[in-house]
Amino acid sequence: MPQHTFKVNGRQVTVDADDDLRLLWVLRDLLGITGPKYGCGLDVCKACTSHINGKAFNPCSVRVADIKDTDEITTIEGLPATVGKDLHPMQEAWLKVDVAQCGYCQPGQIMAAVAKVKQATAAGHAITDADLDEIRNICRCGTYARIREAIQAGAANM
Repeated sequence: MPQHTFKVNGRQVTVDADDDLRLLWVLRDLLGITGPKYGCGLDVCKACTSHINGKAFNPCSVRVADIKDTDEITTIEGLPATVGKDLHPMQEAWLKVDVAQCGYCQPGQIMAAVAKVKQATAAGHAITDADLDEIRNICRCGTYARIREAIQAGAANM
């Protein structure tokens, strides 16, 4: 079986996996990282949103063979380490605004929000409603108003 090496949440890992295995299953089943959730497997619901080299992506739609040994994957479990705290400011905002109901989609929502705020900041502007409209993560509980409020609150502290 082929070996694949890359960095996850600041740690270099090597896994034995078929090239066609989706990264989501490598993370969840082989590495025990369960923050990214399985929702659709088609890059539609975005419950698995994580970061690759600082940008949002959906590991359900990426083969492990497409991950390079220089790639850095960050999941919700590794997000706080990116700011050297127990919780990332976006996670703190999620708690303060009381976003979650069932919580299933929340890791992906938070990861998408952090990436979108970083993208807006790199473009030289604060997060706008237009930016928020670009976040396409599905929340089956419908807490979209609180999600938007939490993203704005988290952005203010990032």
